[in-house]
Amino acid sequence: MTIASTQIKGLTLEEFLQQDYIDESPAYEYIDNQIIRKPMPQGKHSQIQYKICETINQLSEKEKIVYALPELRCSFSNRSIVPDIAVFYWARIPLDNQGEIANQFNSYPDWTIEILSPNQTPTRVIDNILFCLENGSQLGWLIDSQEKIIMVFQAEKPLKIYRQDETLPIIENINLPITPNNIFSWLKIK
Repeated sequence: MTIASTQIKGLTLEEFLQQDYIDESPAYEYIDNQIIRKPMPQGKHSQIQYKICETINQLSEKEKIVYALPELRCSFSNRSIVPDIAVFYWARIPLDNQGEIANQFNSYPDWTIEILSPNQTPTRVIDNILFCLENGSQLGWLIDSQEKIIMVFQAEKPLKIYRQDETLPIIENINLPITPNNIFSWLKIK
């Protein structure tokens, strides 16, 4: 599967965000003045995405530390991206006038998690993770369920690939000892 990409001359981020089609599934992203459609998630992708959100939120929601949201549009620094999972510190979650979670997140996630889909090249996904880190994110994961590895990106640290029982780095202030084996074990439905 290839990602459809269209160069739109003169289309600003604000104009892109007004388009009706951007929230179709799969979502469209606005990167370097291009409109790019994400690939449709498949089974392994969806299972990992669900279980990571569930695990993070069960651990940290009660104490209001962080909150993980799947497929959340984050628009900042002239990009509008839709990470597979966007994790925000509780205090950074935007609220609307009624004190409810806002529909628009005009900021970077504190932790961005991407799950590589079959036939998806990692280049654009890595570019989005690096863009998040350059704009304030603490941590980025790229999960490759085919290779059974997790690439970890942190500001001012070299890329590290985690395998098997290596404990993954987690965003500050939450205690979640988790390994690639833990994450990939969720693919076996019991």
